[in-house]
Amino acid sequence: MAKLYQLVSVVLRMAAAGAAAAAAIIMVTSHETTSLFSIEMEAKYSYTPSFVFFVVAFALSVAYSLLVLLVSLGSTASRLVLLTDVIIGMLLTGAVAATGAISDVGKNGNTHAGWLPICGQVQAYCNHVMGALIAGFVSLVVYFLIIMYSLHAVDQPLCACR
Repeated sequence: MAKLYQLVSVVLRMAAAGAAAAAAIIMVTSHETTSLFSIEMEAKYSYTPSFVFFVVAFALSVAYSLLVLLVSLGSTASRLVLLTDVIIGMLLTGAVAATGAISDVGKNGNTHAGWLPICGQVQAYCNHVMGALIAGFVSLVVYFLIIMYSLHAVDQPLCACR
C-alpha cells in the first residue's frame, strides 16, 4: 500500500510541477509592443506586481514539488509535507486570484475607476496571460488533489504510508 501511495504521490507532484513550470514560463514570456497614435506602448509581465507574484509563487511551487520527491516516507521531514502542501496551495490560490483580477481589468477595464481595457491593443500579451492563468489553475487543481490524497492516506489506519 505504501508503494501505491508513493507512486500516486510522485505522479501528482510531477504533474503539479509541470503545470506550474508551464504557467511561470508562459507568464515570463508574455510581452508585446504596439503603437497607438504613434506612441509606442509596451506590455510586459514585470510591469504588474501581481504578475510578478504569480511567477515567483509558481516558481517556488515547482522547486518545492521537486524537492519533496527527495523526502523519504518515514522521515521526520515527511511529517511537515502535508502542512507545507497546504501553504503552497494557499500561495498558488492567492497568485491565481490576484492575476485573474488584474487580467479581468486589462480585458474589460473598470468604468467606475475610469480604467480602459488594454487587451484590444495588446492582444497577444493578453492571450499569453490567459494561457498562464489556465496552466496555473490546472496546477492549483492538482495541488488540491495532492492535499486531498495526502489527507486520505494519513486518515487510513491500514496504510503504512506514515
